[in-house]
Amino acid sequence: MEGEDGSESQQSRHPAGTLDPATQKRHAAMIDRLANLHQSRLQQSAARSASSAASPAFESVAAFLTRFDESGRAVEAEIKRCRDLSVDPASAPSLKPELEKVAASIADLDRLVAENSYFLPTYEVRSSLKAISVLKEALDAANSELLPRKKFSFRNKTSKKDPICLVKEIEEEKGPSSDKRVLAAVRDSPGFRNKEGSILIKHFRVSEEEEGDFTLSGLNCCEIYLKGRLRALFIHRLTNCRVYAGPVLGSILIEEVNDCLLMLASHQIRIHHATATDFYLQVRSRPIIEDCSAVRFAPYRLFYEGIDTELRDCGLGEETRNWANVDDFKWLRAVQSPNWSLIPDEELLGTVNVSDVKEQCEDK
Repeated sequence: MEGEDGSESQQSRHPAGTLDPATQKRHAAMIDRLANLHQSRLQQSAARSASSAASPAFESVAAFLTRFDESGRAVEAEIKRCRDLSVDPASAPSLKPELEKVAASIADLDRLVAENSYFLPTYEVRSSLKAISVLKEALDAANSELLPRKKFSFRNKTSKKDPICLVKEIEEEKGPSSDKRVLAAVRDSPGFRNKEGSILIKHFRVSEEEEGDFTLSGLNCCEIYLKGRLRALFIHRLTNCRVYAGPVLGSILIEEVNDCLLMLASHQIRIHHATATDFYLQVRSRPIIEDCSAVRFAPYRLFYEGIDTELRDCGLGEETRNWANVDDFKWLRAVQSPNWSLIPDEELLGTVNVSDVKEQCEDK
C-alpha cells in the first residue's frame, strides 16, 4: 500500500518488530508527542470547566437585576420597619443601630454595582445607580425624622463614609454646587495635596487599619507612586503629573486633570474635565468621560512585586480590554467621539517597573 506521497508506507516495508533503530526512535517520539498533546487538551478542558465553576453565579444581566431588585426591596422593607419601630417609645434606643444596618445594606448595593458593572449595559448601570440614590434619599429622610437632633458642639469629628458611596454622591450632583461636594471628598480623606515638583510615594500595606480611600489634589509637576490596594481614589486638579497606582477595589473619580499620565486599575473609572491626558487602564467596566478633550487610552503597564496577586484579589486580574471601550456621556451620536482616542502602538509605554521606587526616591 502506498502513502499519500506515492511511496510505500513504513508499516508495509517494515513489519512490526523489524523496524530499523532510527525509524523506531522516530516512531516513539511521535507517540510521545501525541500523548503530550492529548494530555494538554485534557488539562485545558479541565481549566475551562474550573474557571466556569468559579465565576459568579449571577454573572448575567438578568441574574444581576434579580439580585439587585431583591436587595433593593429588602432595604425598603427595613426602612419601613424602622418607621414602625419609632411608634413605640421603648424601641427608640434601637433605631440608630437599625438605620446604620440599612446604610450598610445600601453600601453593599453600591459595591454590587461596582463589581459587576463590567458586563452590565450602560443603561442598567445608570438605572441601578438611580435606584440607589432613591434609597439613600429615603434613608436620609428617615434619619432626619426618627433620630433626635444632636445638641450643638464645638467638636469637629469627621464621619467616615463608604468611599464607593461617596463617589456616587459626587457624580449624582452636577452644576454649580458640584465642586463643593468634590472638595468635601478631597478634604475628608487622607492623601497628597498642594505640592509642586515633588516625588510622592505611599505604600498601602494590608496590615494598616486605615487602608481605604485616598486623595490626590492640587498637584503640579509631580510624580506619584501608590503601591498596594485601595478602596477608592479621588484625583482632583492635577497638572503635568505622572500617577502610577496599584489596584482600587471600588471606584476612581477624576476631576480636572491636564497634561498628565495616569496608570490606574479599578472596577469603575469616571473622568470629568480632563484635557491632553493619557490613561493606561485595567478596568472591569467601561471608562466614562464627561467634558473631556484630547484624552487617550491604553492598557495598564504597571509592575511591582506582588501586584499580580493584588490585582487578582481585587477582581482585576482578567484583561477585559474595556480600556478601549470608552463611554463619552457628552457625545450621543452613533459615530466615534472626537474627544478620546487610543494611543498609537509606536507611542505606547513599555512596562513601568516601580519595584524599587521607594529606595530610589525616599530621600528626595
